[in-house]
Amino acid sequence: MGVFTFVCRKSGSEWSASQLSGDLEGSASSTFDLQRNLVKTVLGVDSSGGVQSSFSLVTPSSAVFQVIVGGGGGGGFIASGGAAAAGAGGGAAAAAPEAPPAEEKKEEKEESDDDMGFSLFD
Repeated sequence: MGVFTFVCRKSGSEWSASQLSGDLEGSASSTFDLQRNLVKTVLGVDSSGGVQSSFSLVTPSSAVFQVIVGGGGGGGFIASGGAAAAGAGGGAAAAAPEAPPAEEKKEEKEESDDDMGFSLFD
């Protein structure tokens, strides 16, 4: 599992991003295109499983973008304050091993007053 965190900044009409701890970089004219480019860049380095990503604006001209590769399970990065989370599947998700089927939860039927043979309102 790989976690890639990017600091994104807008200068003029161009968004650029650099990896917090690493050498990966990217740039684009919109945040959408920047996110797509960064996911492609990350998958070029680590394509070990499915991809989750999260983009959070910090100010109108700066943001944090995180890409998580692999890990398969639930719970990804959870950000507060207007974050837009997007899952990108692509071909990497098809290569991930299949997860075992989730156990079905049996619904418990709530007992009613009629089932007890008396009513509280009699």
